[in-house]
Amino acid sequence: SSATLFDYLPKGGTLALHGDVSSAINDFWRDIQSRHRMQGGDPDRPLLAPAHMFLPAEEFYLRAKEHPRIDVQEAEDAGEGPLAATVLPPLAVDRRAQDPLAPLKAFLDGSKLRVMVAAESPGRRETMASYFAEYGLKPAAAASFEQFQASPATFLLGVAPLAHGFAIPAEGWAVVTEAELYAGVVRRRARAAEKRSSVEAMLRDLSELTIGDPVVHEEHGIGRYQGLVALDLEDGKAEFLLLEYEGADKLYVPVSQLGVIGRYSGAQPEEAPLHKLGSGQWDKAKARAAKQVRDTAAELLALYAKRAARHGHAFGIRPHDIEAFAAGFDFEETPDQAAAIEAVTADMAAGKPMDRLVCGDVGFGKTEVALRAAFIAVADGKQVVVLCPTTLLAEQHFHTFNDRFAEWPVRIAELSRFKTAKQSNEILEKLAKGELDIVIGTHKLLGRDVKLPRVGLVIIDEEHRFGVRQKEALKKLRAEVDVLTLTATPIPRTLAMSLEGIRDFSVIATAPEKRLAIKTFVA
Repeated sequence: SSATLFDYLPKGGTLALHGDVSSAINDFWRDIQSRHRMQGGDPDRPLLAPAHMFLPAEEFYLRAKEHPRIDVQEAEDAGEGPLAATVLPPLAVDRRAQDPLAPLKAFLDGSKLRVMVAAESPGRRETMASYFAEYGLKPAAAASFEQFQASPATFLLGVAPLAHGFAIPAEGWAVVTEAELYAGVVRRRARAAEKRSSVEAMLRDLSELTIGDPVVHEEHGIGRYQGLVALDLEDGKAEFLLLEYEGADKLYVPVSQLGVIGRYSGAQPEEAPLHKLGSGQWDKAKARAAKQVRDTAAELLALYAKRAARHGHAFGIRPHDIEAFAAGFDFEETPDQAAAIEAVTADMAAGKPMDRLVCGDVGFGKTEVALRAAFIAVADGKQVVVLCPTTLLAEQHFHTFNDRFAEWPVRIAELSRFKTAKQSNEILEKLAKGELDIVIGTHKLLGRDVKLPRVGLVIIDEEHRFGVRQKEALKKLRAEVDVLTLTATPIPRTLAMSLEGIRDFSVIATAPEKRLAIKTFVA
């Protein structure tokens, strides 16, 4: 028989039921019985009855009686009861105000409540502590809720995975989360735990697979691809990849989950050792590989130590300013895009010349990575050069940069054949005097008459489309300033240098939500 939740609960453990549990159980049983009736008529694929797999409502409540219970319900009248929670007033940080934390300070002074600010992670806690100190707030540290309750301090800072804050006036305390402080700002929770794309093992297209190829599933190990099959499920027919494991075990993987399957890169494909589903062989193999990775990491450490000996400009990073600029991005960052932004930020703060290639398809968000890098450079008093292979692309970037920097005191100019000789000379003169912060243009920016007294970052879009002379000039730049290269189609040499570690490499392979696929028609 199957174990239930109650088999794992310790004796005397308190059971908290949130909301209308009874209705949720009834809705679940109604749904599961309907699905069983729809799909249970296939004699070749018999299904277990729901009662053999799930806990009936009557048994749930009988077992629940063995434990102390708390029912958490929404009160009809707000503020009733000793544990009634109330909504917090608006506390959003206004980064453009003289004192961005004025609403929070007013709440601390006027509410007469003990307040704990809950950060999303230990790293965010340190960032927020630095930000608070900059504007005269010094919260005490709270390692746990118990410590918050026991502390005599009235303002504390801790870490808690809460979606929203609240106040308990009857007990005299409140919790404020980042959702209140950064209201309206798109934030990604638990970013570190998200899956980011693997460059080497990625299967981008089913055409890369042929029947009989060994593949590696992230959770189940090595199996053989046996083709696509269509299964008729409740929502209609859907396509699945059929993987065969040792003992003729079969695993059906939805096509939408292609990202969990990677290439097998071990011995000869026909000799690939298949794993047994549920045997634990794959987990042991991953543990052995992890040990070998640590040994390889020691060798790489020596290599990167040599590279770190090169000195460059270490850009000053002010997290709250970067967040203020990021608030102007109207979309949610994809995991790969967020990883690329983090990598570029770390490179620019490292104190050695950056040479990073960001590779991603059209519309995947490479320009936003460049915008964040440009903001860091300009905020630290350096000039930014954006090099484009065509006048049309330069014009496009000029409008994009102007839109994103519209609310910031940043001076931007474009140098291309769309400008007259007089306009070009004026731009060059302002550049030489340091009166421009960002200049966007074509190969004209590589001319000998271009003077850049405080250049700190060069952004190159589609480097492979520049000529030989321009590439030689770009090589000289790499030894002196930070260089960020954007491309959708890297040339083999550039890609090889990146994969071998000579150049740093970021891949943006996850498409933004609701992005439509590119369709190419050949007439």
